[in-house]
Amino acid sequence: MKSEMTRKEEKVKKPNPFVTFFSSFKSFFVNFHKRFVDGSIGTKLSHFIMGSGSFYHGQYVKGAMYLFLQVLFILFMVLCPEINGTPYGFKALINLRLGGSEGGDFDPMTGEMTQPSNDQLMLLFGLVTIAIIILYLLVWISNIGSSYKADLEAKKGKKPTTFKDDLKALLDSKFHVLMLTPTCLAALVFTLLPTIFMICMAFTTYNQFDMNAEGTVLFHWNGFSNFVYMFTGESQLGSEIKARFLPVLGWTFIWAILATLTCYFGGILLAILINKKGLMGKKVFRTIFILTIAIPQFISLLSMRNLLGEYGPVNSLLQSLGWIDQPIGFLGLSASDNEYVAKVVVIIVNMWLGIPYTMLMTSGILMNIPADLYEAATVDGASKTKMFFKITLPYVVFITTPYLISSFVGNINSFNTIFLLTGGGPTYVGYQAGGTDLLVTWLYKLTIDNGEYNTGAVIGIITFMITSTITLITYRRSKAYNEEDTFQ
Repeated sequence: MKSEMTRKEEKVKKPNPFVTFFSSFKSFFVNFHKRFVDGSIGTKLSHFIMGSGSFYHGQYVKGAMYLFLQVLFILFMVLCPEINGTPYGFKALINLRLGGSEGGDFDPMTGEMTQPSNDQLMLLFGLVTIAIIILYLLVWISNIGSSYKADLEAKKGKKPTTFKDDLKALLDSKFHVLMLTPTCLAALVFTLLPTIFMICMAFTTYNQFDMNAEGTVLFHWNGFSNFVYMFTGESQLGSEIKARFLPVLGWTFIWAILATLTCYFGGILLAILINKKGLMGKKVFRTIFILTIAIPQFISLLSMRNLLGEYGPVNSLLQSLGWIDQPIGFLGLSASDNEYVAKVVVIIVNMWLGIPYTMLMTSGILMNIPADLYEAATVDGASKTKMFFKITLPYVVFITTPYLISSFVGNINSFNTIFLLTGGGPTYVGYQAGGTDLLVTWLYKLTIDNGEYNTGAVIGIITFMITSTITLITYRRSKAYNEEDTFQ
């Protein structure tokens, strides 16, 4: 291995991401101003009428497409098409103020009260309208950039590219743009928008109490009140939230740490044992452990739930042997069960499920450790224990750091293991969060079972902040990031 001094000398200082971001932001506006000042008349007009620059340079098909998109956007914003009585366009932006009325609006034509607006749809349509505006701005910037590019080509005496040339470029040099654009749009529609919608829920009063007799959801913005309620208890479920938040948060961290480390180091030790020279039946041992992966996880978890249940085979066997008089609450399915027993059991079951994954991954890494490292250590008189801690473990950790981080984050959001094994139990009288509930399972109960969507959104945001912060800080400080390709 290279000495620590050599590593520091070879280490390249990485730029600060915040400085890079703001520098890029500044460069964008500088270049934008430069294009307007130095551009042709067509480029200047492109800032107001899309496609003007393309028409100016004889790119009529491209100009017509840009102009069509601008007209379509203006009609969308002005005409405000409606779905189920809820509009898009500029009306959707106005409706983002929320706060519908229980009685609806008075219709002078019929003399009756109209159906009250659905604030849930108003918020959703408002966000969709904002997304469409952002997409339009990207196309608008593209229209200006295309015109300015044609200006530069004209100054060099070149003929501006035609629409046919652009199509050929999409199938050749810009093929990545052609393939990634649908993916980015799908991510926007099915990932980014739902996430932003959920985040917005955390700043509203949206819960089951805001639904009227007709099933219309009515709520309003309330700022950071829901976050304050998590610690003050001033809400309909506030006292419970305040009483259970810190215990559930603490257990979530304990669970994530123990579940990650036990599976990680257990998998490493198992891989070392199976790959030991002279061991007979290696393939048989690997197959046995891989069976846990081959069987769908929910089937394995439900099987363990039945085995360890109050009237399951394990309790029945212990009672028949006379070792216990009453069934043991291994999974905390009853309110009288001990939560610490249930916590130990779920960690053990998680080891049974998770160790084989680490074993498979580590087996491949162990096979690729240079044999001369062990030979040199043997010549120097190093023991097997010292070789493990000085060669094997550092090599494995160096390569698997990203996996270790992702495993930790995954365990924080480990819904299946807790929900299918214990259901979050044992339960507490008057509280929704049980003894083994994680933040993610508690979030499920708050939203699906009790309709506390705003509180669930707050917990979701807190979970995201915890996982993202830990992931970024840990990974950026790891050797896998700072000393990539330097392990020798």
